[in-house]
Amino acid sequence: MADDLKHPKMNSLIDPFGREITYLRLSVTDRCDLRCTYCMAENMTFLPKKDLLSLEETEMVAIAFIDRGVSKIRITGGEPLVRRDIMTLFRALGDRLGYGLKELTLTTNGTLLAQYAEELYAAGVRRVNVSLDTLDEDRFLKITRRGKLTPVLKGLEAAQRAGLKVKLNTVALKHDNLAEIPSMVQWAHGEGFDMTLIEVMPLGETGEDRFDQYVPLPDVRGQLEERWTLKDLPYSPTNAGPSRYVRIAETGGKLGFITPLTNNFCAGCNRVRVTCTGRIYMCLGQDDCIDLRAAVRDTDNPQAALDTALDRAIRKKPEKHDFEISANGQTSGVSRHMSTTGG
Repeated sequence: MADDLKHPKMNSLIDPFGREITYLRLSVTDRCDLRCTYCMAENMTFLPKKDLLSLEETEMVAIAFIDRGVSKIRITGGEPLVRRDIMTLFRALGDRLGYGLKELTLTTNGTLLAQYAEELYAAGVRRVNVSLDTLDEDRFLKITRRGKLTPVLKGLEAAQRAGLKVKLNTVALKHDNLAEIPSMVQWAHGEGFDMTLIEVMPLGETGEDRFDQYVPLPDVRGQLEERWTLKDLPYSPTNAGPSRYVRIAETGGKLGFITPLTNNFCAGCNRVRVTCTGRIYMCLGQDDCIDLRAAVRDTDNPQAALDTALDRAIRKKPEKHDFEISANGQTSGVSRHMSTTGG
């Protein structure tokens, strides 16, 4: 009752296919301290600061979603921890945990995790996703085009000490880490980390041949089944995430597969993405968007303007994405980079 009085519920966000939107992926920056070959170009041009929502504006957008039934928020980038004063946003949203918001989390490349792990836990974060594509120092440099592996490993250790549950996200890359995947899974499960494998997605120009990088994950699963016993875990419509999970009997750990190209995962989609400039994308694989920044900045009543904009956006949410990838550079995707949309 006290919760309802303090934060009255408004109409839930229901898309044209009857799916309730309960999960927001909220980007706070397009910048990153790495330049992963499957994610962005080596010489990126980043957005000017004036184009970004302030942290106060970002909080306003997040609260508008919470008041419309969103119960999980993931802070993304780029690399979210490079955003100056980012912990003020985590603390502000952490105050809404138990008041409409059930979970606050983030996706990070881990390079700054050692610095922020304890503060994140204090703000109410309990789980983090860490992008990590190799455990080999030279290969890490090749894939990321810069940076070192050691700070990421120290970040994982710090996260565990702070009490954060870690899941690793690994993009399968035909010529870079394919042979290493079994040893990475073995290591991750030995450290107590769950792990998810992801197919390369055709998002933005990176200077690399996406088809040459691409590995169908059903093939990877087949190779893993030659080594281990994989048992499918029940799909949970309440989570409605893109991963399909297995339990590996020999390691005891969970392994997920995100397959945007070989197996469309959109049927139970319960999420939308908001960029650091305030654009809401109803689908990662579509270009349609609505500008929330105008609602925040250009009206006398931003709350009402945000509600109207959210209603317009959710009515335009498509049933599924249209990713395709093939030889000779023929792809069907979107022109913006993942770092622009939010991971």
